[in-house]
Amino acid sequence: MTRQIIAVIAPGDMGGAVGQALIKAGHDVITTLAGRSDESRARADRAGFRALADLDAVVGEAELVLSILPPAKAVELAGNVAAACSRTGARPVYMDCNAISPATTSAVGEIITGAGAAYIDCGIIGWAPGKGPQPTRFYVSGPDLAPSDVLAVDGIMVKTAGVEIGQASALKMLYAGLNKGRFSLFATMATAAEAMGLLDAFGEELAFSQKDTWTYMQSGISRLPADSERWWPEMDEIAETMEAAGVTGDFHRGASWILRLMAETSLAAETRETIDPDRTLAETLRIFTAQLKK
Repeated sequence: MTRQIIAVIAPGDMGGAVGQALIKAGHDVITTLAGRSDESRARADRAGFRALADLDAVVGEAELVLSILPPAKAVELAGNVAAACSRTGARPVYMDCNAISPATTSAVGEIITGAGAAYIDCGIIGWAPGKGPQPTRFYVSGPDLAPSDVLAVDGIMVKTAGVEIGQASALKMLYAGLNKGRFSLFATMATAAEAMGLLDAFGEELAFSQKDTWTYMQSGISRLPADSERWWPEMDEIAETMEAAGVTGDFHRGASWILRLMAETSLAAETRETIDPDRTLAETLRIFTAQLKK
């Protein structure tokens, strides 16, 4: 394996774990922590990232740049990297790994190729490397995917989605639309049940007829607010993807609505590491329904 300098922006839950997997495989992983939270700084330090002063320094050194951010920030980062390419003269390969629609990834690609750099579309599916029972899947698409081969390390599987920019992102939208859309539907129905005073009866019926669903709802819904700020823009991206395919986006605009509601509650301040494990479903739903009345 040839050691490469790979930039990961940013070292969040997924980015931090991806960087750590690449470091364990022998690569030099760099980032910039300007404007990042103390939590991100600590995560990058634990993983062994090499932190540089600013984005210009990162772009100047990196052979491959991975954008792993909340989807709403994807276009902004691409613009910043393109500007850094112009200032530094460097042209690293840029891979957008965010949960964005084919239209958005095409826009990102135009920004990057307009700066003279190569672009790879990527959709990540699965838990962060090392946190789930299966390898994290990096689906990639584009005319030249060879630079993505370096990501095939322990804990990460690289798979080709197609030769066209947008195919990898579309696959991610389909998967997330089913997976996170399902979680959002559960939360919507449980919130409505609480609002109508029927949560106990609803839960009793589900425990009888759909035990697995009820078991998930009791533990899983309370975890959703920690991801809600990142997930609701993703639902909007999925809705746009569906509409571009001639399919209704209403399901996922509804999912965006319930996740926005969660993001407006006090629970959104939690992270995956700080979620209260003792909070019950009923307690969580009372917070959701209180937000409905505001």
